[in-house]
Amino acid sequence: MRLKRTNRRLLNLMCIIVIAGALVVMNVLFTMFTHRHLWSQQDVLMALNGTDIYKTTTTAQRGTVYDRNGQVIAQDKTAYTIIAYLDEERELNGQPAYVVDIEDTAEQLADVLGASVKAQNLINTMKTAKENGRSQTELGTGTKRISKEKMEEIQELGLPGIGFLETSDRDYPTGVFASHLIGFASYDEDEQKILGKMGLEYALNDYLSGEDGWMQYQRAADGTELPGTRYVGAQAVDGNDVYLTLDANVQSVLDTSLQTTMKKSDCESAWGLVVEVETGKILGWGSYPSFDMNEHDITQYLNMVSDNAYEPGSVMKGITYSAAIDSGTYPYNQTYRAKTFNYTYNEEKNKITRTSEKTVYPSISDAQGKDYGVISFDEGFVRSSNVGICCLLADYLPIDTYEEYLTRFGFFESVDIPFVSNVTGVKNYSHPSDILSTGFGQSSSVTALQMVQAYTAIFNDGIMVRPYVVDRIVDSYSNETIESWTTEKVGQPISAETSEYMRNLMAKVVSEDFGTGHRYELDDIAVIAKTGTGQIAGEHGYTDSKYTSSVMMAAPAEDPKVMLYYVFVSDDIIYFDDEPIKNVFKEALVAVGVTGDSENTSNQENSDAWSTYETPNLVNHSIDYAKEKLDGYDVDTVIIGDGNSVVAQYPTQNETVTSNDRILLLTDGSSLTMPNMIGWTRKDVEAFCSLSGINIIIEGNGKVSSQSVKKGTTISAESEITVKLK
Repeated sequence: MRLKRTNRRLLNLMCIIVIAGALVVMNVLFTMFTHRHLWSQQDVLMALNGTDIYKTTTTAQRGTVYDRNGQVIAQDKTAYTIIAYLDEERELNGQPAYVVDIEDTAEQLADVLGASVKAQNLINTMKTAKENGRSQTELGTGTKRISKEKMEEIQELGLPGIGFLETSDRDYPTGVFASHLIGFASYDEDEQKILGKMGLEYALNDYLSGEDGWMQYQRAADGTELPGTRYVGAQAVDGNDVYLTLDANVQSVLDTSLQTTMKKSDCESAWGLVVEVETGKILGWGSYPSFDMNEHDITQYLNMVSDNAYEPGSVMKGITYSAAIDSGTYPYNQTYRAKTFNYTYNEEKNKITRTSEKTVYPSISDAQGKDYGVISFDEGFVRSSNVGICCLLADYLPIDTYEEYLTRFGFFESVDIPFVSNVTGVKNYSHPSDILSTGFGQSSSVTALQMVQAYTAIFNDGIMVRPYVVDRIVDSYSNETIESWTTEKVGQPISAETSEYMRNLMAKVVSEDFGTGHRYELDDIAVIAKTGTGQIAGEHGYTDSKYTSSVMMAAPAEDPKVMLYYVFVSDDIIYFDDEPIKNVFKEALVAVGVTGDSENTSNQENSDAWSTYETPNLVNHSIDYAKEKLDGYDVDTVIIGDGNSVVAQYPTQNETVTSNDRILLLTDGSSLTMPNMIGWTRKDVEAFCSLSGINIIIEGNGKVSSQSVKKGTTISAESEITVKLK
């Protein structure tokens, strides 16, 4: 009987133990997931080690900006902010972990950080923080978001109490690179994140900026995170990536050339645009004086390409002649007296009439007062005669008709280029002298963007396309395109026949010995051009100390693929060095596949032979499959390595290639040999380096003319290889 009673007691005791254990387990599980006690609902993290929960922001990465070939223009990089720990009880491994000697620490930090950081400022900051009972402090200007190299240099000093907070900063690997267009982004103290401050970095903020997340964790007394206490409230979402139409090689040469022109011709400013004629894609954009986007050493904020309205000079004559030809008023095979133009004006009839004697209106002469005698209007264009323009507007091209064509060509209104603000210029067209002057590029002001857009019609069979620079915006996680831009026809101000006649006239500007653009003639390809020299208005009329010198050029002459507009302000209008300008143009020709040798030039000038293709996906396929897919492509296929399968390709899938381009295929082989790079472009060589992991030193511009390692030689990452471009 007692045995049964004892068994019941044991059973009851076991039940109590099981229930109690279950309650404990429930409490533990509840606390693990909610961070609160089941009964008291108190936050358990608040009680650990007598410290509070530390909540922090997890910073999203700002999107990366690339050129059209995937070269990085702007990206986030890891940076570091210096922290000074001041609590004298702070120790690590039995050693002081606080700033023991404030003065000595400040002096050593200032030596590393440079002239912008004063030791006394660091001393004052640390002493003030310590007097106010703070256990740690940041050190202010010049100590935030320093580079990894600077951080490691400070670490080597072994200064007790100096630590680092990992953060991020904006980095521009190329430094000076279409700087006014790209702009810059920097850390905003108010918003506590990197934000665009000017240029595309500012205009694309909504796309590039990500969404910060947050997390919290428990810290030990020394500030370190306690394991297992982290709670992520929201994941950070990185910003989108942006691909531009810029070509890094073209842009690099453009920047270098503008800088050279600035120095050699003692220029006040200089600017330039390189554009694909048929697409409107901007390959190069330069505005000088420029600045390093990492340093923000800006001396001129004005973007000369889009925000500067100026009187363009004789480049405008191409527009005036186009209007006369297209309107049916051009005096073919007729002549005029190319001497000083005097005139009267009938306001009622809106009619300008040439006279033999000087009148109340200012006389107009050709450059340097030259008298060309009796010449045809065609020759007047080749010689860039102001008097010829005046005769056109007085006797042939009605003033109202010319004004209509100015509108057709898009002058005096904003160019609809996504993400780039631009001014409209000013039309001065009410006074007879202003009307005549507008015809040869004075009085009225325009922008480089307007001028380039207008000339696309002359180069492109009358079809005017909008210049644009943002190609697409891509999700940084999925690599899917979110938004993209493409060629947009914005009008057809002139006919194809007018376009052809104008191109023939512009060819003579270069080919004729007396042509104003004869200096831009190239040996291996036909170039067309229109030059310009414009006076600059000052407080008391036009100044004689500075002028705008410019050239609008395109090639190949029969079917232009790329155009360059190059402008600089200087007193040097005759003896300036034209090599920097031609260097840009040569690089632009290479970028669009116009290589300049006779064989390729003839192919490209033949519209039937000039073809474009989209590259297929060849990665993870056999070499035989790749050759089969590329059968019929008028391209040079280069196999890298001795493997049987393709592991990487250039260009990547769905990119456009044209006749005579190269497609590079990296195989899974273990041995690499040197290809014959003669005739390769800089872009081709850089693609080979990227795919193979082999560094090649590139000298010069243009195409590869020699290589230091012979074709077929086994090469590796240790090989020393140099190629020279010419």
